[in-house]
Amino acid sequence: MPSPVSSIRNLGPSSDASYARAGITSAEALRDIGPDAAYARLLAHGSRPHFIGYYAMAMGLQGRPWNDCKGAEKTALRARFDAIVSAALADDTAPPMGIEVILDTIGTGLRR
Repeated sequence: MPSPVSSIRNLGPSSDASYARAGITSAEALRDIGPDAAYARLLAHGSRPHFIGYYAMAMGLQGRPWNDCKGAEKTALRARFDAIVSAALADDTAPPMGIEVILDTIGTGLRR
């Protein structure tokens, strides 16, 4: 039986729903996909970018506490995070994030 995503260190019960929306329904699937591809999927399915969420997940996949990430390692993770977010924002087919959701909902036509 597959383990829930929330069984990974640093990921709580609300993570299960967020990751499921992105098609990642088990801890095993998340481990197979890896942190970068998984985070890209989260963004593609409407999650807002948040560096702490990314590196907490990356540390959790290594079995480490979220606050164990420091120095050069944290700087490298930040660069990876920025690249993932930049790619997601450059994708015109990606669903809207943040304020764009509201603008699309009220029909302003201001999205990209």
